[in-house]
Amino acid sequence: MTDYGFVKCAIANFNSRLSNPESTTEKIRNLVCRANGKNVKVLIFPELCLTGYTCQDLFGYPQLLETVKKSLKYLEFLSYGHDMLFVVGAPISVSDTLYNCAVVIQDGKIRGIVPKQYLPNSGEFYEKRWFTAYTDTSITSVNLMGEDIPFGNIIFKSTLGYKLGIEICEDLWSVIPPSSYLALAGANIIANLSSSNELVGKDAYRRELIKSQSAKTISAYLYTSSGFSESTSDLVFGGSGYAFENGKELASFKRYQMDDQLEIFDVDIEDLSNERLHNNTFADSKRNLKLSYQEVIIKQPNISPNISLSRTVNSHPFVPTLENNARDKVCREIINIQSTGLARRLSSIGCEKVTIGISGGLDSTLALLVCYDAFKKLKLDFSGIIGVTMPGFGTTDRTYNNAVALCQELGISLQEISIRKACLQHFRDIGHKYSIHDITYENTQARERTQILMDLANKNNGILVGTGDLSELVLGWCTYNGDHMSMYGVNCSIPKTLVKYLIEWYAVEAGKENPELEDTLLDIIDTPISPELLPTKGKKVVQKTENTVGPYEVIDFFIYYLLRKKFSGDKILYLANVAFDGKYSMDELTTYYNDFIKRFFQNQFKRNCIPDGPKVGTVSISPRGDLRMPSDADATIWDIKK
Repeated sequence: MTDYGFVKCAIANFNSRLSNPESTTEKIRNLVCRANGKNVKVLIFPELCLTGYTCQDLFGYPQLLETVKKSLKYLEFLSYGHDMLFVVGAPISVSDTLYNCAVVIQDGKIRGIVPKQYLPNSGEFYEKRWFTAYTDTSITSVNLMGEDIPFGNIIFKSTLGYKLGIEICEDLWSVIPPSSYLALAGANIIANLSSSNELVGKDAYRRELIKSQSAKTISAYLYTSSGFSESTSDLVFGGSGYAFENGKELASFKRYQMDDQLEIFDVDIEDLSNERLHNNTFADSKRNLKLSYQEVIIKQPNISPNISLSRTVNSHPFVPTLENNARDKVCREIINIQSTGLARRLSSIGCEKVTIGISGGLDSTLALLVCYDAFKKLKLDFSGIIGVTMPGFGTTDRTYNNAVALCQELGISLQEISIRKACLQHFRDIGHKYSIHDITYENTQARERTQILMDLANKNNGILVGTGDLSELVLGWCTYNGDHMSMYGVNCSIPKTLVKYLIEWYAVEAGKENPELEDTLLDIIDTPISPELLPTKGKKVVQKTENTVGPYEVIDFFIYYLLRKKFSGDKILYLANVAFDGKYSMDELTTYYNDFIKRFFQNQFKRNCIPDGPKVGTVSISPRGDLRMPSDADATIWDIKK
């Protein structure tokens, strides 16, 4: 598979003269040339586009059918020497039977013809007056213009790695669409050539149907319908068009347009293959496949040394890109999942108190807000939330003050326990010099804090709520049996970029009633991320986490595409380069990635024994579910050589 698994595709529709294939062919020629110039590999036109869908009884006239053949001959000639595959809709006569067909053309030949299987014949539709549904599967080839051409149930297999299956309009609306079987037989791109009229509310239903079928079949579903060219004697055709990849919209048309339309986009074949590979339901469903398909090989050499993506790559894949109302709904859902998980745990063990370390940083802030919401659900007194601030050698005045203010503004219990004397005593006990600021110096503080929190939880008949997030757990950026450990970890599947996003949302919501809380939360967001374990004497942060592990926005990008998409390092870096668009150089991204991979593999032993915690999104590293990985795996083949 080339070009990181991307295949450039397009959907098109146009305005031409009804029942005039010569006029239509000129429009197709122009759009084919435009798409070919953009390195498109698959181009889809609407149902019966060579003639128009609303020709009615004219379909029975030899003059129209003969002109269709001439147009197809011209399109064959037009395609000669070009590797782009395009599909047009046309009426095709086979043994005195007329079929509504999709004709696949590439490099000077008609590569195959796929007939429509389900013909609408009620309400405003009466296709059976002219066409026959394809039910005689013994017809596997036709002679058209002196050529034997594959006909019927076909999958077009490209050397670029995709497999194209085709259905036509009503096929999608059937109880079990042909595309379901095509997908089980291996097709990962489904084309639907359509002529769908407009009714009030119909487009929303049609869009959801396409989106759903794309998701159910784990495929790219390319849909294009005829528009302004069609007769308006009784119906109006709006020219709808959609492209979805596993339920995600890639492109769409504006309806009711008089101009020709061409939408170009990239389909990620590798992503679809990975999704199918790890979806056992998809594999099990293959036992229901009773059909056989001809396989037509399409040779499409990749002559593009550098691909240019026709799709947006989100640099923050964990962060919802939503308007205010939708954002509010998603953020509330995330907090609800976290707090319900904690509430259930507290309820099941008969516990009404929690301890939580409050550092004035992002993670402990979100965890505290989750505890607050859980206590609301359980109707418990907020004094049962025992927030503990534990100043150490690296604690700054800013984080200390924010920690205290946060607890006071939420009305929870607050305790302050300095760890300095206990750590100095521990250094003496183990023979470690205070002046040596190494990993022992840092981890001593982290473990001392955890011991305090655990013991306070015992003393108060409560549990310790962990604050560590997904990004830190993936990197192993936590002290084993220190901040790595708790009795329930509410942030375990929340990445750092999402932590920040959730607190920002909460600040805006809280500000409606409590401006002081909003100010504190916003200042916490603006505070540099730091473990605060190196001496500062209360001044500015000297230990910035991102200076060591790399920017968290980049780390989270790597996490998403490694764990959710299972992409190769080369592809992840390519996508990161596109997503961040010059914010980081490729050398920087490569350095960050190699360090990320090293940390990810070296620290699985920490993840193999993390506490319980709720899964929130599609990425989780729980050893009891989503990530079962040996602690001794080698990272060599995942490294990227500069």
